[in-house]
Amino acid sequence: MTTSQIPFSERDTEEILTFAEAAEILRTSENTLRWWRQCKTGPRFFKIGRRLVTTVGDLRTFMRDQRRAATPLIR
Repeated sequence: MTTSQIPFSERDTEEILTFAEAAEILRTSENTLRWWRQCKTGPRFFKIGRRLVTTVGDLRTFMRDQRRAATPLIR
């Protein structure tokens, strides 16, 4: 079984994801990810050589933060 066949929820937090893999997981386009990165509102990315990558953990953090921001406070 290759790493891309392992469900996202079961992947190691330190696993590195390419820009394209992150876009696929978030179900958005790479251009949207580039825009979010430019606006500093997207997931954290870093460079290895010339490639932009992120980790499963950073992507999970971004998704959790987005979910929390969208959840209204109950008063």
